Amino acid sequence: MSDKKTFNPALYLVTDRDLSLGRSLDWVVEKAVKGGTTVVQLREKKLDTKAFIEEASHIKKILKSYDVPLLINDRVDVALAVGADGVHLGQKDMPYEMARRIMGKETIIGLSVESYEQAKEAGKLDLDYIAISPVYTTPTKEELTEELGLEGVRRITEICRHPSVGIGSIKAHNAGEVIQAGADGVAVVSGICSADDPEHAAKELRQAVDKARMHNA
Repeated sequence: MSDKKTFNPALYLVTDRDLSLGRSLDWVVEKAVKGGTTVVQLREKKLDTKAFIEEASHIKKILKSYDVPLLINDRVDVALAVGADGVHLGQKDMPYEMARRIMGKETIIGLSVESYEQAKEAGKLDLDYIAISPVYTTPTKEELTEELGLEGVRRITEICRHPSVGIGSIKAHNAGEVIQAGADGVAVVSGICSADDPEHAAKELRQAVDKARMHNA
């Protein structure tokens, strides 16, 4: 298990098999990590529990050799079953306090934040990070029709003390401005999963993030 004290949210990959152009998820993940991805969230909405556990175990083995943490989206049971480094929770998932009690203090737990009110509430919790969603509207989150924009990122990072990643239609050309607006990293789905070369896409994103983070320092 990765050390949560060294958790680096700079480039956060959220997997999506439907956007991976028919390529295997393990191939996409490994290419992304080689390109500079610092954390991987395994998101599966359609797999049954057994298949999800098998896939998570396989991805975990790949990531272990790169010392990149594996987070499981929503499913605390799957995260526990495979010994994942943590979980990512949505606003309608298991309450944070309950997940923390089950997962333990050493586990990474993040929470999606979609409004200023949610950001204020998140600030009261002992989270490891928040995901600001969506910075820009995105087909991968059809239920979220109103984007927060860069001003939303600024306001949320001002009122919530936790490390943050911005998510929503982020590519190499706009990743830097999300960091300059206050986020610590960017979370990407299609920008890596649907890229012709996921490794190159991740490399460009990571360079943009690192450049902006140096500018902010």
